[in-house]
Amino acid sequence: MGLNYTEGCVNFRDVGEYLQLITNELVFPKGRLYRGGSIDHVKELSEIGTPGSVISLRNGEDYHQFDLDYYHFPMANKVEKYHTGQKEVRRWLNDIIRLFESPELKYPVLVHCLSGKDRTGIVVAALLMICGIEREVIIEEYMLSEGKVDRALISKSMNGMTHLQGYFHKVDLSLVRNNLLLQKNRNDGF
Repeated sequence: MGLNYTEGCVNFRDVGEYLQLITNELVFPKGRLYRGGSIDHVKELSEIGTPGSVISLRNGEDYHQFDLDYYHFPMANKVEKYHTGQKEVRRWLNDIIRLFESPELKYPVLVHCLSGKDRTGIVVAALLMICGIEREVIIEEYMLSEGKVDRALISKSMNGMTHLQGYFHKVDLSLVRNNLLLQKNRNDGF
């Protein structure tokens, strides 16, 4: 059975909340990073956790945009996104992760694509790796998505980013980590 894209945001979740469910401890703040699929059928911002910023990874623009900060990082469907060693994928990921250096980025941040599992899964995995979350926990969080998910694919993706400092050589990873983990907001559980 396929995903139903007409009822809210498929695969929507608060990454910090789900990591806590997986680990039984608070390893990443709640209310900082949301992930999901298409927001075209979301009627109220509260359905997607009232984000301050949206990062869309879809090829086209979102049909419905709320009054908040939008960032668009499309990636052609013909590109094998899980192969993070490809120059095009590496550049795409670096551009996205660089956004998290900015103190102007408004939290919570919603990262989404069409289904909220492939492109979104790779970006969330990269962010969690940068924050020092254990590999198996990242894989388990990815596997929670509905639709076709594959442990081998996300592992392949993470293997391509193993040496984070070299992979994200134009990004200040300590700034990204600090902004994700330490910057306080109204929903922060840390």
